[in-house]
Parts: sequence; C-alpha cells; structure tokens
Amino acid sequence: MTLSIIILAAGKGTRMKSETPKVMHKIAGREMLNLTIDAAKTLNPQEISIVISDEIQPFEAQIQKDHDNQKISFILQKERKGTAHAVSTAISNIKNLGEKVLVLYGDTPLLESETLRKMVEKLEDFSLCVLGFDDFAPNAYGRLVVDEEGNLERIVEFKDASITEKHITLCNSGVMAFDGKKIAQIMPRIKDNNAAKEFYLTDAISIARAMSLECSFIKTDISEVLGANSRSELAALEEIKQNKIRQKMMDDGVTLIDPNSVFFAFDTKISNDVIVHPHVVFGKKVAIETGVEIKSFSHIEGAKIAAGCVVGPFARLRPETILEENVKIGNFVEVKKSHLKNGAKVNHLSYIGDAEIGRESNIGAGTITCNYDGYTKSKTIIGDNVFIGSNSALVAPVEIHSGALVAAGSVITKNVAKDELAFARSKQNNLENGGKKFRDAKSKE
Repeated sequence: MTLSIIILAAGKGTRMKSETPKVMHKIAGREMLNLTIDAAKTLNPQEISIVISDEIQPFEAQIQKDHDNQKISFILQKERKGTAHAVSTAISNIKNLGEKVLVLYGDTPLLESETLRKMVEKLEDFSLCVLGFDDFAPNAYGRLVVDEEGNLERIVEFKDASITEKHITLCNSGVMAFDGKKIAQIMPRIKDNNAAKEFYLTDAISIARAMSLECSFIKTDISEVLGANSRSELAALEEIKQNKIRQKMMDDGVTLIDPNSVFFAFDTKISNDVIVHPHVVFGKKVAIETGVEIKSFSHIEGAKIAAGCVVGPFARLRPETILEENVKIGNFVEVKKSHLKNGAKVNHLSYIGDAEIGRESNIGAGTITCNYDGYTKSKTIIGDNVFIGSNSALVAPVEIHSGALVAAGSVITKNVAKDELAFARSKQNNLENGGKKFRDAKSKE
C-alpha cells in the first residue's frame, strides 16, 4: 500500500496579527506545521506534499531540515479558492499519487498518529473516510449526516443546516482520507456554486455518494482536532499539549510536584524516578536520566543530565550542557556549552561557559569563566579534584590541572599546574582613619 499525505498550510491566519505565518507558530516549542508532519511521518508515506502560500516559502529549507529523512514537496497555491482547490492543486503536482491519500491541516497540531492510522485502515472497505468528533456545546462546525446504516451521507455546513441538522452533535474536523484512484475522479466534480465562490472539500462526500461510492467516518476527542486561528486559541492548544505531556511523564514514573506549573518541550525525555519541583521550564533537546532532582524556577534547554544530579533552584542550563552522574548545580548558576564530570559541584552564583570541569571539582560562589573576548569564544579546562575559591575569574583560554587550588578573589590568566596553589590579587592597603576622612570630605561638599 502506498500513501500520499497532503497538508494544507496556505491559510493567512490574519487573526494572529503576526508577520509569522500561522502554521509556524509554536506549540510546546515546535511549529504547528512540524507537529502535523511528525504525526504524518509515522504512517510511512511515500511523500508528504504541503500546500503553501508565498509567506511560507522562506521557511521551506528549515522545514525540510527538520524532517531530513522524509520526502517533502512544497506546492504553491497562488490563489486561495478553498480547500478543494488546494487539494486539487496538490494532486496535479504529485507525480505518483498513492493508492491512498490523507488530507491534513497545518494548524491542527494535536492529531495522534493512531487516529490517522485508523482513518487509512478504513479505506480497506470505503472510498472515503472523514474524521469527526462530538461537540455538545453550541458551535458553528459542519455536521456529519449519517444514514440508517451508519454510513456517512453528507456534510452540511452549519449556516446551511436545518434546525434538525443543527442539533446533530457529530461534527466535521476537515481531515479526510481518500482512495487514491477515486479522489482523482471526485475532485474535478467539485464546483464553486456558493456565495463565497470557493471549492469546498466537504462537497466530496455528496459527490462520492452520487457516484455510488461508500463513505465512512471515525470519531475522536474534540481536543485532538482543535485548530488555532488566534493567539487565544494557540494558548488553548498549548494547554492541551502540555497536559498530555505532563500526564505521560507521570505515567512513566516522573514525579511532578505541581504539574500545572511545569512546562515541557515536544521532545523532552525524562527517565523514571526523576523529581521535578514547581515552576520548571524545559526547552528543546533535553534528556534526563533516572534519580535526578530539578528544583524550582530552573530553565533547561539542550542539556543532557545523567543519573543522580541535582539542579537548582533558579538554575539555567543552556544548550550543549552535559552533566555526568551526581553533579550538583545550585541556585543562580548558569551553564552553557560545558561538560561537568562525575561529582562536580557548582553550588551558587556562577557562570560556567565553554568549559570542561573534572571529577569531584568544586567551583566556589561567584566564579566566572571569562570565555568571550568580544571576538572569539575560548575554553576553560579544569581537572579532577580542583577547588576554585569564591569570586574567581578564570580568563580563557586557561587550564587548571588536577588537584590545584585557586584562592578566592583571584583573576587567573595563566595555566595552573597539578597540585599548585594559585592566587592573583592586588595588594590590599588600609589607610588609618581613611574612612572618617572620606566621610568628612563628602559632608563638606
């Protein structure tokens, strides 16, 4: 079985009031369009064709890079004449249309892979399948009209529905699956004889029925098919996505002390027996092994954290940070692009950037790795069992070998050999009565 997937992503999204195309706004740190592609890829399609507007064209390379193991084609819809017109534009540009065709939307990012799989499987017995959902609250969705045998008869738009049809709770998500041969016969028959003069994909059902083709539907929860056309709707999708991730984390053995205050990225990976305190934010590309504790108000992105580490509170781990086992990162510590080996400690008020810190080394409060000279980034290398005294500045490139000790308040600009004691302070001068003389002078002023 060959499968072609078409994703409609040419909508302008004017209610977003943004220079960024609607489908490129993010949920859990990932663009809505990319989340839709992620779900689509799990069905192993021969090709994913994305119908775009010219606003999306600058993002093509980025999208393809995010899915470099999947064949993706971008098809420009020069005129926006409705959903059926978009699908027809795609079909006319697909060289080898699959035996089955799935039509998705770039702004409905919460679709589950299993739901899409069920739709495609329905095509074993039907020529067309629509994804529906029940909504018992007042709404303006199109309604799925089902015959006495449970087959899909037609979709009626809410504005065209009778009083009886408006009371139907089974609603249309817009997602459809087609027999590949039949869709090529159905699409040319869709007309724009409506007030908007647009070609509606929903007309495909009545046309298919008129061709004596059998149509069906499956149902899913409304939360899976919600789209985002405004910032408030985007926030609603974010809440749903975060709640799903939170629940999965807890199901997998992660302790979230206050789940609603913890925010995850779409790709966050956390092992069991990790404790996450309130008000923690995870960015993309975070992997955490078992037995870790993340304390409150920490922000972590692009970091790998091994078993037994303690991070926070108020810690920031930036991309390319690696913490080996039992590392401790304390309050108001920022780590960037650094590798801390087993048992290393940076307990408070420090910046560690472009550095390598050896086993069991202790970095005192207020220590800074001075990694940037305004032109280039340089590296600080600290060996095993090193002690760095408080308020030290380590001016990179510099290497402090194993067993060395750096006295508090030092500015280190030269390498420190194994087991050496380094101190670099200006001479202290105490002037007798100097404080009183200074105050008296200021008072006279």
